[in-house]
Amino acid sequence: MQAYRASLLRFDDAGQPVYDTDGLLVVGPDADGRQRVQDAGAHAEVAARHPHVAVTHLPGRILAPGFVDMHIHFPQTDIIGAPAEGLLPWLENYTFPAESRFADPAHSASVAEFFLDEMLRNGVTTSLTFATSHPQSVDAFFEAARRRRLRMISGKVLQDRHSPDGVRDETEQSLADTESLIRRWHNHDRLGYAITPRFAPTSTDAQLRGAGELAAKYPDTWIHSHVAENRDEVKWARELFPQARSYLDVYAGFGLMRERAVYAHCIWLDDADRQLMQQTGTAAAVSPTSNLFLGSGFFDFEGADRIGNRYGLASDVGGGTSFSPFATMMAAYYVGREGQTKKGVSIAPSQLWWRHTGGAARALGLDGVIGNLQPGCEADFLVIDPKATPLLARKTALANNLEELLFSLIVLGDDRLIERTVISQQAGAA
Repeated sequence: MQAYRASLLRFDDAGQPVYDTDGLLVVGPDADGRQRVQDAGAHAEVAARHPHVAVTHLPGRILAPGFVDMHIHFPQTDIIGAPAEGLLPWLENYTFPAESRFADPAHSASVAEFFLDEMLRNGVTTSLTFATSHPQSVDAFFEAARRRRLRMISGKVLQDRHSPDGVRDETEQSLADTESLIRRWHNHDRLGYAITPRFAPTSTDAQLRGAGELAAKYPDTWIHSHVAENRDEVKWARELFPQARSYLDVYAGFGLMRERAVYAHCIWLDDADRQLMQQTGTAAAVSPTSNLFLGSGFFDFEGADRIGNRYGLASDVGGGTSFSPFATMMAAYYVGREGQTKKGVSIAPSQLWWRHTGGAARALGLDGVIGNLQPGCEADFLVIDPKATPLLARKTALANNLEELLFSLIVLGDDRLIERTVISQQAGAA
């Protein structure tokens, strides 16, 4: 057992922040040897319950749960910041050429190593991650994640039409490869598999139907795709699937909406779509820096909250412009203020943080496993230095309450805030 003394941020069951200015976090192995939070709270109370545990004192630091990124593309690491007129030209000019290189296992491994190092440097300890259509990319990602003992989720992309040579796959083989990868990687160590149609227009009915059949056969896997990101994309999906009520309804028709199904963007939805998500337990991954960068639109936070949709925040690198959760939270605040409708919202700083930690974990079906520092959670956490820069030191010293403190970190923060990223069973310097 180990204990860490510092300020301590965690969340209750309602997603409200619990903050101890002088806190103690006690971690220790479970029956399987995995480090979990054993106790957490005010130092005076927790220390009395663990009198013989060695304590690492971290004065002036904040302990917080590792961030959870609900949607990111590791093969797009090298095209972050590539200029384009919009989503579809960006895919054609940058994304598909870059992803075609992942047929090479050595290239896949090199990018996976860099990607995971960058994630940890920015305090992201779990992500739902697109690979490419090449099984080699999935193997490389999971092998790199397993060596770091990370809880990561990924899967082979399915795209058997409307895709160029180099990334387009073949229907039957793509489904056979998917099932083989599920058996190889799903629930091995801390790894999880996501059945991953790229988006409905790039899959035939046969491929989408096969994906739905695999999702039914392996119900504890994830489903990961895109929906309603861009108006041109929505129009295209309507033309390709005229029988569906909406773009989102295409996925429902193939059995691809259920618990642990996550769809990125979800911008151009109506209330009937939101009701469908709520009824099926499907979650949205909100990608504000990507949506702003590509001019796609604004996620409707008010609509999602009114219906009771599950959602969390996501960087969407490389359409997204930063690996930093602080950049993502700041962009989400901007988007909330603008709103898809005239009903903009001002999202509380603690709720931005929740949507990138425990709220994202809940949307992924991992509530109580990651994204929080309550007893029983796996011990993935961050050591944050709120005085990492002169301006941060000056601003955070003026904070009158927790919301002001967290907002200072969100507005002014970047990877320099992350002094250390600690991973369950293994600690690693950021």
